[in-house]
Amino acid sequence: MTELLFPLGGRRAWAVWAAAVFTYLVTVLHRGSMSVAGLQAAERFHISASALASFTVVQLTVYAAMQVPVGILLDRYGSKRLLITASGLLFLAQSAFSLVDSYPAALAARAVLGVGDALVFISVLRVVMSWFPALRQPVMSQATGMLGGIGAIVSTVPMAAAFHAFGWTGTFAGASALSLVTGVAVLFLIKDTPYDEPLHRAKQSLTEVRHNLRRAWREPGTRLGLWTHFTTSFSGSTFGLLWGYPFLVRGQGLSPTTAASLLILPVLAGLFYGPLVGRYAARFPFYRSWIVLAVISGSVLMWTVVLLWPGKAPMPVLLLLIVVQAAGGPGSMLGLDYARTFNPSTRFGAANGMVNTGGFIATLICIGMVGVLLDVSSGGAPQEIGDFKFALAFQYVLWAIGTRQILKYRRKARGHLARYNPEAYQALLANRIMPLKG
Repeated sequence: MTELLFPLGGRRAWAVWAAAVFTYLVTVLHRGSMSVAGLQAAERFHISASALASFTVVQLTVYAAMQVPVGILLDRYGSKRLLITASGLLFLAQSAFSLVDSYPAALAARAVLGVGDALVFISVLRVVMSWFPALRQPVMSQATGMLGGIGAIVSTVPMAAAFHAFGWTGTFAGASALSLVTGVAVLFLIKDTPYDEPLHRAKQSLTEVRHNLRRAWREPGTRLGLWTHFTTSFSGSTFGLLWGYPFLVRGQGLSPTTAASLLILPVLAGLFYGPLVGRYAARFPFYRSWIVLAVISGSVLMWTVVLLWPGKAPMPVLLLLIVVQAAGGPGSMLGLDYARTFNPSTRFGAANGMVNTGGFIATLICIGMVGVLLDVSSGGAPQEIGDFKFALAFQYVLWAIGTRQILKYRRKARGHLARYNPEAYQALLANRIMPLKG
């Protein structure tokens, strides 16, 4: 019988969580490091808009493809080993990216960065699930996302200033060194569990792994989480990771400094949205999907206003677009909350990995298609506001697909739970979460 060595939510839990969140913060910095470097990258590697998009597409494709394997590894090895491995890979990837001057080599570096990035987020979520009581987990998950967003802030104005002061190589090399710091923090501060169980979990056979994956995928709640993550997060990610800065500078005519400053706003807005979403999800879990639909509706409404605005949109409209769109980050966390509440703990890693692919698949599709449509619209000439409006209208395709799937799997998830776990369903109706047994 396992013994609790450290209290859930106690001082040691906060120390473990702080080290994990710091690792996630640095990872988000690496992930968003192209947000203000797109124009410099196009000049450095002499590439078109679609080729520029391929940096982020390759990175996110690798990230998404790794999520299920990472979930399996997480269930077996725990968070600590995966976070140490991630820190090493991120250091190597950014160091290489700072030095290469050929397009294929740069793509390879971004692919390695995608592998390292893929190991981090669900490992940090496992830390939350292991070290904090169930009722505090939604709020702690939102806090994790919010604090990780500081990395997105660093990847905007500070990163732009670093490019001006230190150039391409100095900036990316300096960023890579931060992952060495996170690796040391993880090594000395993180413990996988507050219980006296060994780090290595019992080895699962290939048959058992396949069985767990099938069970997680067949669970409608997992698919509800996947489509929630898919639909809520791609618009803000597309804007923040690559196309927001060129859209604001070339499309809207803002100065580079102003555009970089505006990219900080989603993180600041997330500090407001995150606690609200976390508290609502913890108190009213049966009604989480209404938050999701509200987040999607807000993004659709504001993009419709901006894209239909004659010519360049005024600054207040752009500010409102960015602030409203920022709710997508906290909203996407509800997808991972679905994975937690509709699956037993033995399948957390696999289910979280599946859900976490959703937003990144949507983002890489959107980023890639915006790049292609920009090239088609501009015909190789410098992009103008009309080209950006034409390309960014592709977002409506993904919103339509995702919303339809959310409505479909919301009904199926509730029905499946009512049929096979009636006690858990009644608890959900009463806005309580009952842990499921595998």
